Amino acid sequence: MPTATDRTLDFGTAVIHANLPVPRLVELALARGEGVLASNGAITCDTGDRTGRSPNDKYLEDTAGIHGNIDWGKVNQAISPENFDALEALAMDHLRQRRDLFRFDGYAGADTNYRCKVSVFTEEAWHSLFAKTLFINAEPSELANWKQDWTIINAGSMKLTDPAKYGVTGGVAIIQSLERKKVVIIGTRYAGEMKKSIFYAMNYDLPDRGVFPMHCSANVDRKDAKNVAIFFGLSGTGKTTLSADPNRDLVGDDEHGWSDRGVFNIEGGCYAKCIKLSLATEPEIFKAIRFGSVLENTTVDPVTRVPDYDSTKRTENTRATYPLSHIANAVMPSVAGQPTNCIFLSADAFGVLPPLSKLTPEQAQYYFLNGYTSKLAGTEAGVTEPQPNFSACFGGPFMPRAPMVYATMLADRIRKNATDVWLLNTGWTGGAYGVGSRFKLAYTRAMVTAILNGSLKNVKTTTHPIFGLHMPVEVPGVPSEVLDPRKTWKDGAAYDASAKQLAAKFRANDTKFAISDAVRAAGPTV
Repeated sequence: MPTATDRTLDFGTAVIHANLPVPRLVELALARGEGVLASNGAITCDTGDRTGRSPNDKYLEDTAGIHGNIDWGKVNQAISPENFDALEALAMDHLRQRRDLFRFDGYAGADTNYRCKVSVFTEEAWHSLFAKTLFINAEPSELANWKQDWTIINAGSMKLTDPAKYGVTGGVAIIQSLERKKVVIIGTRYAGEMKKSIFYAMNYDLPDRGVFPMHCSANVDRKDAKNVAIFFGLSGTGKTTLSADPNRDLVGDDEHGWSDRGVFNIEGGCYAKCIKLSLATEPEIFKAIRFGSVLENTTVDPVTRVPDYDSTKRTENTRATYPLSHIANAVMPSVAGQPTNCIFLSADAFGVLPPLSKLTPEQAQYYFLNGYTSKLAGTEAGVTEPQPNFSACFGGPFMPRAPMVYATMLADRIRKNATDVWLLNTGWTGGAYGVGSRFKLAYTRAMVTAILNGSLKNVKTTTHPIFGLHMPVEVPGVPSEVLDPRKTWKDGAAYDASAKQLAAKFRANDTKFAISDAVRAAGPTV
Protein backbone atom coordinates (compact mmCIF):
# COMPACT_ATOMS: atom_id res chain seq x y z
CA MET A 1 0.00 0.00 0.00
CA PRO A 2 1.35 3.50 -0.82
CA THR A 3 2.48 5.57 2.13
CA ALA A 4 2.14 9.23 3.02
CA THR A 5 5.71 9.79 1.81
CA ASP A 6 4.74 9.12 -1.83
CA ARG A 7 4.50 12.59 -3.37
CA THR A 8 4.70 12.07 -7.14
CA LEU A 9 1.84 11.15 -9.44
CA ASP A 10 2.06 9.82 -12.99
CA PHE A 11 -0.41 11.64 -15.22
CA GLY A 12 1.05 10.29 -18.43
CA THR A 13 1.14 12.81 -21.30
CA ALA A 14 -1.33 15.26 -19.73
CA VAL A 15 0.04 18.79 -19.45
CA ILE A 16 0.03 19.96 -15.83
CA HIS A 17 -0.69 23.69 -15.46
CA ALA A 18 0.66 24.42 -12.00
CA ASN A 19 -0.22 27.36 -9.79
CA LEU A 20 -1.59 29.60 -12.51
CA PRO A 21 -2.53 33.17 -11.56
CA VAL A 22 -6.19 34.05 -11.12
CA PRO A 23 -6.60 35.91 -14.46
CA ARG A 24 -5.21 32.96 -16.39
CA LEU A 25 -7.43 30.44 -14.58
CA VAL A 26 -10.49 32.57 -15.28
CA GLU A 27 -9.48 32.96 -18.92
CA LEU A 28 -9.02 29.21 -19.36
CA ALA A 29 -12.24 28.33 -17.52
CA LEU A 30 -14.20 30.65 -19.81
CA ALA A 31 -12.43 29.41 -22.97
CA ARG A 32 -13.12 25.80 -22.00
CA GLY A 33 -16.83 26.51 -21.44
CA GLU A 34 -16.69 25.76 -17.72
CA GLY A 35 -18.60 28.90 -16.74
CA VAL A 36 -19.64 32.42 -17.66
CA LEU A 37 -18.48 35.77 -16.34
CA ALA A 38 -21.04 37.57 -14.20
CA SER A 39 -21.43 41.36 -14.20
CA ASN A 40 -19.60 41.61 -10.85
CA GLY A 41 -16.54 39.86 -12.31
CA ALA A 42 -17.10 36.49 -10.66
CA ILE A 43 -17.12 33.36 -12.78
CA THR A 44 -20.35 31.41 -12.34
CA CYS A 45 -20.20 27.64 -12.76
CA ASP A 46 -22.66 24.76 -12.74
CA THR A 47 -21.76 21.77 -10.57
CA GLY A 48 -23.95 19.30 -12.43
CA ASP A 49 -26.42 17.00 -10.74
CA ARG A 50 -24.72 17.33 -7.35
CA THR A 51 -25.37 20.84 -6.00
CA GLY A 52 -24.14 20.06 -2.50
CA ARG A 53 -21.97 17.64 -0.61
CA SER A 54 -22.56 13.91 -0.99
CA PRO A 55 -22.14 12.61 2.58
CA ASN A 56 -23.60 9.19 1.78
CA ASP A 57 -20.88 8.72 -0.83
CA LYS A 58 -17.94 9.60 1.45
CA TYR A 59 -15.68 6.74 2.56
CA LEU A 60 -12.64 6.45 4.81
CA GLU A 61 -9.93 3.87 4.25
CA ASP A 62 -9.97 1.43 7.16
CA THR A 63 -6.44 0.57 8.21
CA ALA A 64 -4.96 -0.86 11.40
CA GLY A 65 -3.14 2.39 12.10
CA ILE A 66 -6.30 4.49 12.45
CA HIS A 67 -9.10 2.00 13.05
CA GLY A 68 -9.31 2.44 16.83
CA ASN A 69 -9.39 6.23 16.61
CA ILE A 70 -12.41 6.50 14.32
CA ASP A 71 -16.09 6.87 15.22
CA TRP A 72 -17.25 4.38 12.59
CA GLY A 73 -20.85 4.56 11.42
CA LYS A 74 -23.04 6.52 9.04
CA VAL A 75 -20.65 9.48 8.93
CA ASN A 76 -17.40 7.53 8.81
CA GLN A 77 -18.05 4.71 6.35
CA ALA A 78 -15.23 2.26 5.80
CA ILE A 79 -13.61 1.29 2.52
CA SER A 80 -10.93 -1.38 2.25
CA PRO A 81 -7.37 -0.58 1.13
CA GLU A 82 -7.92 -2.82 -1.90
CA ASN A 83 -11.00 -0.88 -3.02
CA PHE A 84 -9.23 2.39 -2.34
CA ASP A 85 -6.39 1.26 -4.63
CA ALA A 86 -8.83 0.23 -7.35
CA LEU A 87 -10.80 3.48 -7.27
CA GLU A 88 -7.67 5.60 -7.25
CA ALA A 89 -6.39 3.68 -10.27
CA LEU A 90 -9.67 4.36 -12.11
CA ALA A 91 -9.46 8.07 -11.32
CA MET A 92 -5.84 8.27 -12.42
CA ASP A 93 -6.61 6.46 -15.69
CA HIS A 94 -9.43 8.95 -16.30
CA LEU A 95 -7.17 11.94 -15.69
CA ARG A 96 -4.36 10.55 -17.86
CA GLN A 97 -6.78 10.76 -20.79
CA ARG A 98 -7.15 14.53 -20.36
CA ARG A 99 -5.03 16.83 -22.47
CA ASP A 100 -4.68 19.41 -19.71
CA LEU A 101 -4.77 19.14 -15.93
CA PHE A 102 -4.42 21.79 -13.26
CA ARG A 103 -2.41 21.79 -10.06
CA PHE A 104 -2.64 24.02 -7.01
CA ASP A 105 -0.16 23.95 -4.13
CA GLY A 106 -0.91 25.75 -0.89
CA TYR A 107 -1.56 25.47 2.81
CA ALA A 108 -4.31 24.66 5.27
CA GLY A 109 -3.77 26.46 8.56
CA ALA A 110 -2.83 30.11 9.01
CA ASP A 111 -0.73 29.38 12.11
CA THR A 112 2.62 28.26 10.71
CA ASN A 113 3.09 25.95 13.71
CA TYR A 114 0.10 23.83 12.73
CA ARG A 115 -0.33 24.15 8.96
CA CYS A 116 -0.13 21.39 6.39
CA LYS A 117 0.85 21.48 2.71
CA VAL A 118 -1.88 20.58 0.22
CA SER A 119 -1.65 19.77 -3.50
CA VAL A 120 -4.85 19.69 -5.56
CA PHE A 121 -5.02 18.08 -9.03
CA THR A 122 -8.12 18.85 -11.11
CA GLU A 123 -9.36 18.42 -14.66
CA GLU A 124 -11.23 21.75 -14.68
CA ALA A 125 -9.66 25.19 -14.43
CA TRP A 126 -12.43 26.54 -12.23
CA HIS A 127 -11.80 23.81 -9.66
CA SER A 128 -8.20 24.96 -9.48
CA LEU A 129 -9.43 28.55 -9.04
CA PHE A 130 -11.69 27.31 -6.23
CA ALA A 131 -8.71 25.71 -4.50
CA LYS A 132 -6.65 28.88 -4.99
CA THR A 133 -9.45 30.88 -3.38
CA LEU A 134 -10.23 28.60 -0.43
CA PHE A 135 -6.77 27.43 0.60
CA ILE A 136 -3.83 29.60 1.67
CA ASN A 137 -1.57 30.41 -1.25
CA ALA A 138 2.13 29.61 -0.97
CA GLU A 139 4.75 32.17 -1.84
CA PRO A 140 6.48 31.58 -5.21
CA SER A 141 9.77 30.91 -3.42
CA GLU A 142 8.12 28.08 -1.48
CA LEU A 143 6.95 26.21 -4.57
CA ALA A 144 10.31 25.24 -6.06
CA ASN A 145 10.85 22.22 -3.81
CA TRP A 146 7.25 21.62 -2.80
CA LYS A 147 6.50 18.34 -1.02
CA GLN A 148 2.87 18.18 -0.03
CA ASP A 149 1.48 16.56 3.09
CA TRP A 150 -1.98 15.99 1.57
CA THR A 151 -2.98 15.26 -2.02
CA ILE A 152 -6.41 15.74 -3.60
CA ILE A 153 -7.14 14.00 -6.91
CA ASN A 154 -10.35 15.36 -8.41
CA ALA A 155 -11.87 13.32 -11.23
CA GLY A 156 -15.23 14.99 -10.88
CA SER A 157 -16.56 14.33 -14.39
CA MET A 158 -16.00 10.59 -14.15
CA LYS A 159 -18.91 8.32 -13.21
CA LEU A 160 -18.61 4.83 -11.75
CA THR A 161 -20.53 2.29 -13.82
CA ASP A 162 -20.11 -0.68 -11.48
CA PRO A 163 -19.93 0.81 -7.97
CA ALA A 164 -20.69 -2.40 -6.06
CA LYS A 165 -17.48 -3.87 -7.47
CA TYR A 166 -15.55 -1.29 -5.47
CA GLY A 167 -17.52 -1.43 -2.24
CA VAL A 168 -19.49 1.79 -2.80
CA THR A 169 -23.15 2.37 -3.52
CA GLY A 170 -23.42 4.77 -6.46
CA GLY A 171 -21.75 6.65 -9.28
CA VAL A 172 -20.17 9.11 -6.85
CA ALA A 173 -17.34 8.26 -4.47
CA ILE A 174 -15.28 10.56 -2.28
CA ILE A 175 -12.61 8.38 -0.69
CA GLN A 176 -10.06 9.52 1.85
CA SER A 177 -7.07 7.91 3.52
CA LEU A 178 -5.70 9.35 6.75
CA GLU A 179 -2.54 7.24 6.46
CA ARG A 180 -1.77 7.90 2.80
CA LYS A 181 -2.95 11.52 3.31
CA LYS A 182 -4.86 11.38 0.07
CA VAL A 183 -8.35 12.22 -1.20
CA VAL A 184 -9.87 10.93 -4.44
CA ILE A 185 -13.07 12.51 -5.78
CA ILE A 186 -15.10 10.69 -8.41
CA GLY A 187 -18.42 11.61 -9.99
CA THR A 188 -19.21 15.01 -8.45
CA ARG A 189 -18.22 18.47 -9.65
CA TYR A 190 -19.36 20.11 -6.42
CA ALA A 191 -16.18 21.91 -5.39
CA GLY A 192 -16.96 22.00 -1.67
CA GLU A 193 -15.88 18.35 -1.39
CA MET A 194 -12.26 19.49 -1.78
CA LYS A 195 -12.21 21.97 1.07
CA LYS A 196 -14.24 19.78 3.42
CA SER A 197 -11.94 16.81 2.87
CA ILE A 198 -8.99 18.82 4.17
CA PHE A 199 -11.05 20.09 7.10
CA TYR A 200 -11.80 16.43 7.85
CA ALA A 201 -8.07 15.70 7.72
CA MET A 202 -7.29 18.55 10.12
CA ASN A 203 -10.05 17.35 12.44
CA TYR A 204 -8.15 14.09 12.74
CA ASP A 205 -4.60 15.42 12.88
CA LEU A 206 -4.92 18.52 15.09
CA PRO A 207 -6.14 16.87 18.33
CA ASP A 208 -2.93 14.83 18.44
CA ARG A 209 -1.08 18.17 18.41
CA GLY A 210 -3.14 19.64 21.23
CA VAL A 211 -5.28 21.80 18.94
CA PHE A 212 -9.09 21.87 19.03
CA PRO A 213 -10.45 21.89 15.42
CA MET A 214 -13.76 23.75 15.03
CA HIS A 215 -16.51 24.18 12.44
CA CYS A 216 -16.94 27.85 13.28
CA SER A 217 -16.36 31.41 12.14
CA ALA A 218 -14.29 33.93 14.10
CA ASN A 219 -13.78 37.66 14.37
CA VAL A 220 -12.02 40.17 16.63
CA ASP A 221 -12.73 43.68 17.85
CA ARG A 222 -10.90 46.21 15.72
CA LYS A 223 -9.77 48.22 18.75
CA ASP A 224 -9.25 45.39 21.24
CA ALA A 225 -7.25 42.39 20.06
CA LYS A 226 -8.25 40.47 23.20
CA ASN A 227 -11.95 40.61 22.28
CA VAL A 228 -12.16 37.52 20.08
CA ALA A 229 -15.42 35.70 19.26
CA ILE A 230 -16.15 32.34 17.65
CA PHE A 231 -19.49 31.29 16.09
CA PHE A 232 -20.42 27.62 15.79
CA GLY A 233 -23.29 26.65 13.53
CA LEU A 234 -24.51 24.40 10.76
CA SER A 235 -25.25 25.64 7.25
CA GLY A 236 -27.96 28.31 7.17
CA THR A 237 -27.68 29.38 10.82
CA GLY A 238 -25.77 32.61 10.14
CA LYS A 239 -22.13 31.69 10.77
CA THR A 240 -20.83 33.67 7.81
CA THR A 241 -23.37 36.50 8.05
CA LEU A 242 -22.81 37.26 11.73
CA SER A 243 -19.03 37.03 11.62
CA ALA A 244 -18.88 39.52 8.71
CA ASP A 245 -19.34 42.49 11.03
CA PRO A 246 -18.43 45.99 9.78
CA ASN A 247 -17.22 46.90 13.28
CA ARG A 248 -14.99 43.88 13.74
CA ASP A 249 -12.19 42.22 11.80
CA LEU A 250 -12.85 38.83 10.22
CA VAL A 251 -10.53 35.94 11.06
CA GLY A 252 -12.49 33.42 8.99
CA ASP A 253 -16.00 32.20 8.24
CA ASP A 254 -15.97 28.40 8.53
CA GLU A 255 -13.02 26.35 9.84
CA HIS A 256 -10.59 27.13 12.67
CA GLY A 257 -8.18 25.66 15.17
CA TRP A 258 -7.95 26.68 18.83
CA SER A 259 -4.48 26.18 20.28
CA ASP A 260 -2.69 27.40 23.38
CA ARG A 261 -1.67 30.38 21.23
CA GLY A 262 -5.25 31.30 20.27
CA VAL A 263 -7.51 30.87 17.24
CA PHE A 264 -6.34 30.45 13.64
CA ASN A 265 -8.16 30.04 10.34
CA ILE A 266 -7.66 26.78 8.48
CA GLU A 267 -8.60 28.41 5.16
CA GLY A 268 -7.53 31.31 3.00
CA GLY A 269 -10.99 32.27 1.79
CA CYS A 270 -14.72 32.09 2.41
CA TYR A 271 -17.41 29.82 0.98
CA ALA A 272 -20.68 31.62 1.65
CA LYS A 273 -24.26 30.70 0.92
CA CYS A 274 -25.58 33.45 -1.31
CA ILE A 275 -29.28 32.68 -1.56
CA LYS A 276 -31.19 35.97 -1.08
CA LEU A 277 -27.92 37.85 -0.72
CA SER A 278 -28.28 41.63 -0.95
CA LEU A 279 -26.11 44.71 -0.54
CA ALA A 280 -28.49 46.05 2.12
CA THR A 281 -28.43 43.04 4.44
CA GLU A 282 -24.91 41.64 3.94
CA PRO A 283 -22.76 44.38 2.40
CA GLU A 284 -19.37 42.84 3.26
CA ILE A 285 -20.18 39.55 1.53
CA PHE A 286 -21.95 41.21 -1.40
CA LYS A 287 -18.93 43.44 -2.12
CA ALA A 288 -16.46 40.59 -1.70
CA ILE A 289 -17.90 38.70 -4.68
CA ARG A 290 -15.91 40.07 -7.59
CA PHE A 291 -13.17 39.05 -10.03
CA GLY A 292 -11.38 36.03 -8.61
CA SER A 293 -14.57 34.72 -6.98
CA VAL A 294 -16.56 31.68 -8.01
CA LEU A 295 -20.36 31.53 -7.98
CA GLU A 296 -21.78 28.01 -7.87
CA ASN A 297 -25.19 27.25 -9.40
CA THR A 298 -26.27 30.89 -9.28
CA THR A 299 -28.68 32.04 -11.98
CA VAL A 300 -27.27 34.85 -14.14
CA ASP A 301 -29.32 37.00 -16.51
CA PRO A 302 -28.29 35.93 -20.05
CA VAL A 303 -28.19 39.54 -21.28
CA THR A 304 -27.03 41.68 -18.36
CA ARG A 305 -25.08 38.88 -16.63
CA VAL A 306 -26.35 40.19 -13.29
CA PRO A 307 -26.57 37.39 -10.68
CA ASP A 308 -30.07 36.65 -9.41
CA TYR A 309 -29.37 35.77 -5.79
CA ASP A 310 -33.06 35.18 -5.11
CA SER A 311 -33.37 32.40 -7.67
CA THR A 312 -33.55 28.78 -6.55
CA LYS A 313 -33.75 27.52 -10.13
CA ARG A 314 -30.72 25.27 -9.68
CA THR A 315 -30.69 24.87 -5.89
CA GLU A 316 -31.17 26.73 -2.63
CA ASN A 317 -27.54 25.89 -1.87
CA THR A 318 -26.08 28.57 -4.14
CA ARG A 319 -22.54 29.40 -3.08
CA ALA A 320 -19.92 32.09 -3.52
CA THR A 321 -16.19 31.89 -2.90
CA TYR A 322 -13.88 34.81 -2.31
CA PRO A 323 -10.40 35.13 -0.83
CA LEU A 324 -10.13 36.76 2.58
CA SER A 325 -8.33 39.65 0.91
CA HIS A 326 -11.69 40.62 -0.65
CA ILE A 327 -12.96 41.48 2.84
CA ALA A 328 -11.76 44.97 3.70
CA ASN A 329 -11.56 44.21 7.41
CA ALA A 330 -10.02 40.73 7.23
CA VAL A 331 -7.21 39.77 9.61
CA MET A 332 -4.13 38.83 7.60
CA PRO A 333 -2.59 36.43 8.49
CA SER A 334 -5.76 34.91 9.92
CA VAL A 335 -4.75 34.41 13.53
CA ALA A 336 -6.15 35.86 16.75
CA GLY A 337 -5.96 35.43 20.51
CA GLN A 338 -8.03 33.39 22.93
CA PRO A 339 -11.82 33.73 22.50
CA THR A 340 -13.68 35.86 25.02
CA ASN A 341 -17.06 34.67 23.75
CA CYS A 342 -18.26 31.48 22.08
CA ILE A 343 -21.67 31.57 20.37
CA PHE A 344 -23.64 28.51 19.28
CA LEU A 345 -26.08 29.23 16.43
CA SER A 346 -29.29 27.23 15.99
CA ALA A 347 -32.03 28.01 13.48
CA ASP A 348 -34.92 26.48 15.40
CA ALA A 349 -37.86 26.11 13.01
CA PHE A 350 -40.17 25.01 15.84
CA GLY A 351 -40.11 28.47 17.44
CA VAL A 352 -39.22 26.96 20.82
CA LEU A 353 -35.67 27.97 21.77
CA PRO A 354 -35.09 31.43 23.27
CA PRO A 355 -33.41 33.92 20.95
CA LEU A 356 -30.53 34.17 23.40
CA SER A 357 -29.33 32.11 26.37
CA LYS A 358 -26.20 32.19 28.48
CA LEU A 359 -24.88 28.66 29.02
CA THR A 360 -23.23 27.08 32.02
CA PRO A 361 -20.09 25.01 31.28
CA GLU A 362 -22.19 21.84 31.47
CA GLN A 363 -24.84 23.28 29.15
CA ALA A 364 -22.09 24.34 26.75
CA GLN A 365 -20.87 20.77 26.48
CA TYR A 366 -24.42 19.41 26.16
CA TYR A 367 -25.53 21.75 23.36
CA PHE A 368 -22.19 21.42 21.57
CA LEU A 369 -22.53 17.65 21.49
CA ASN A 370 -26.10 17.80 20.18
CA GLY A 371 -25.33 20.47 17.54
CA TYR A 372 -28.98 21.30 16.90
CA THR A 373 -30.65 23.18 14.06
CA SER A 374 -33.63 22.45 11.79
CA LYS A 375 -34.23 21.18 8.29
CA LEU A 376 -36.99 23.11 6.55
CA ALA A 377 -39.75 21.78 4.32
CA GLY A 378 -38.69 21.64 0.69
CA THR A 379 -34.95 21.72 1.25
CA GLU A 380 -34.59 17.97 0.74
CA ALA A 381 -36.66 15.34 -1.04
CA GLY A 382 -39.25 13.94 1.33
CA VAL A 383 -39.03 16.77 3.87
CA THR A 384 -42.58 18.14 4.07
CA GLU A 385 -42.41 19.80 7.50
CA PRO A 386 -39.64 21.12 9.75
CA GLN A 387 -37.42 18.41 11.16
CA PRO A 388 -34.80 18.58 13.92
CA ASN A 389 -31.28 18.22 12.64
CA PHE A 390 -28.68 17.13 15.18
CA SER A 391 -25.08 17.21 14.01
CA ALA A 392 -22.53 16.48 16.72
CA CYS A 393 -20.18 19.36 17.48
CA PHE A 394 -21.99 21.47 14.86
CA GLY A 395 -20.01 19.59 12.22
CA GLY A 396 -20.71 15.87 12.46
CA PRO A 397 -20.01 15.04 8.78
CA PHE A 398 -16.46 16.34 9.17
CA MET A 399 -15.51 14.66 12.46
CA PRO A 400 -13.56 11.39 12.16
CA ARG A 401 -13.09 10.97 15.92
CA ALA A 402 -15.79 10.38 18.54
CA PRO A 403 -17.73 13.56 19.43
CA MET A 404 -16.58 13.39 23.07
CA VAL A 405 -12.99 13.98 21.93
CA TYR A 406 -13.98 17.40 20.60
CA ALA A 407 -16.45 18.18 23.40
CA THR A 408 -13.77 17.51 26.00
CA MET A 409 -11.40 19.85 24.18
CA LEU A 410 -14.08 22.55 24.12
CA ALA A 411 -14.71 22.19 27.86
CA ASP A 412 -10.98 22.42 28.55
CA ARG A 413 -10.58 25.56 26.41
CA ILE A 414 -13.52 27.49 27.86
CA ARG A 415 -12.39 26.61 31.39
CA LYS A 416 -8.78 27.70 30.85
CA ASN A 417 -9.74 30.96 29.15
CA ALA A 418 -12.90 31.83 31.14
CA THR A 419 -14.77 32.00 27.83
CA ASP A 420 -18.46 32.88 28.02
CA VAL A 421 -20.71 30.59 25.98
CA TRP A 422 -24.07 31.58 24.47
CA LEU A 423 -26.85 29.86 22.51
CA LEU A 424 -28.32 32.13 19.83
CA ASN A 425 -31.50 31.06 18.02
CA THR A 426 -31.57 32.55 14.51
CA GLY A 427 -34.75 30.65 13.64
CA TRP A 428 -38.42 31.29 14.33
CA THR A 429 -40.43 33.19 16.91
CA GLY A 430 -44.18 33.45 17.60
CA GLY A 431 -44.78 29.95 16.28
CA ALA A 432 -43.16 27.29 14.15
CA TYR A 433 -42.12 27.70 10.52
CA GLY A 434 -45.24 28.50 8.49
CA VAL A 435 -46.97 30.17 11.45
CA GLY A 436 -44.42 32.35 13.19
CA SER A 437 -41.73 34.51 11.62
CA ARG A 438 -37.97 34.35 11.51
CA PHE A 439 -36.14 36.53 14.01
CA LYS A 440 -35.32 39.89 12.52
CA LEU A 441 -31.67 40.05 11.51
CA ALA A 442 -31.49 43.46 13.19
CA TYR A 443 -32.47 41.88 16.52
CA THR A 444 -29.98 39.05 16.07
CA ARG A 445 -27.21 41.52 15.27
CA ALA A 446 -28.18 43.59 18.33
CA MET A 447 -27.87 40.51 20.54
CA VAL A 448 -24.48 39.64 19.09
CA THR A 449 -23.32 43.25 19.57
CA ALA A 450 -24.44 43.21 23.20
CA ILE A 451 -22.56 39.95 23.81
CA LEU A 452 -19.37 41.20 22.22
CA ASN A 453 -19.29 44.66 23.79
CA GLY A 454 -19.73 43.19 27.26
CA SER A 455 -23.23 44.58 27.92
CA LEU A 456 -24.50 41.14 28.91
CA LYS A 457 -21.55 40.06 31.02
CA ASN A 458 -23.55 40.23 34.26
CA VAL A 459 -27.05 40.49 32.83
CA LYS A 460 -30.03 39.36 34.90
CA THR A 461 -31.61 36.20 33.51
CA THR A 462 -34.70 34.04 33.93
CA THR A 463 -34.71 30.27 33.55
CA HIS A 464 -36.62 28.48 30.82
CA PRO A 465 -38.95 25.99 32.57
CA ILE A 466 -38.29 23.11 30.16
CA PHE A 467 -34.83 23.68 28.69
CA GLY A 468 -33.30 25.24 31.81
CA LEU A 469 -31.66 27.90 29.66
CA HIS A 470 -30.75 31.24 31.22
CA MET A 471 -32.51 33.94 29.20
CA PRO A 472 -31.45 37.62 29.51
CA VAL A 473 -34.35 39.82 30.63
CA GLU A 474 -33.12 42.75 28.57
CA VAL A 475 -30.84 43.31 25.59
CA PRO A 476 -30.16 46.79 24.15
CA GLY A 477 -32.03 47.26 20.88
CA VAL A 478 -34.29 44.21 21.33
CA PRO A 479 -37.90 44.36 22.60
CA SER A 480 -38.09 42.58 25.96
CA GLU A 481 -41.15 40.53 24.90
CA VAL A 482 -39.05 38.85 22.21
CA LEU A 483 -36.59 37.40 24.72
CA ASP A 484 -38.99 34.87 26.23
CA PRO A 485 -40.25 32.63 23.38
CA ARG A 486 -43.42 31.56 25.17
CA LYS A 487 -44.61 35.16 25.32
CA THR A 488 -44.39 35.47 21.53
CA TRP A 489 -46.92 32.67 20.94
CA LYS A 490 -50.64 33.41 20.93
CA ASP A 491 -51.34 30.09 22.65
CA GLY A 492 -49.07 29.39 25.62
CA ALA A 493 -50.29 25.81 25.97
CA ALA A 494 -49.42 25.13 22.33
CA TYR A 495 -45.94 26.50 22.97
CA ASP A 496 -45.51 24.22 25.99
CA ALA A 497 -46.54 21.19 23.96
CA SER A 498 -44.12 22.03 21.16
CA ALA A 499 -41.30 22.72 23.62
CA LYS A 500 -41.84 19.34 25.29
CA GLN A 501 -41.77 17.61 21.91
CA LEU A 502 -38.46 19.23 21.00
CA ALA A 503 -37.06 18.46 24.46
CA ALA A 504 -37.90 14.79 23.93
CA LYS A 505 -36.01 14.83 20.64
CA PHE A 506 -32.95 16.28 22.40
CA ARG A 507 -33.17 13.55 25.02
CA ALA A 508 -33.46 10.85 22.38
CA ASN A 509 -30.40 12.23 20.64
CA ASP A 510 -28.23 12.62 23.75
CA THR A 511 -28.38 8.87 24.41
CA LYS A 512 -25.71 8.54 21.71
CA PHE A 513 -23.11 10.14 23.96
CA ALA A 514 -21.23 8.77 26.97
CA ILE A 515 -21.46 11.94 29.03
CA SER A 516 -21.24 12.68 32.74
CA ASP A 517 -24.32 12.94 34.91
CA ALA A 518 -23.70 16.69 35.28
CA VAL A 519 -23.63 17.26 31.53
CA ARG A 520 -26.70 15.09 30.94
CA ALA A 521 -28.56 16.99 33.66
CA ALA A 522 -27.82 20.22 31.77
CA GLY A 523 -30.24 19.16 29.04
CA PRO A 524 -34.01 19.79 28.92
CA THR A 525 -36.65 18.33 31.20
CA VAL A 526 -39.05 15.89 29.54
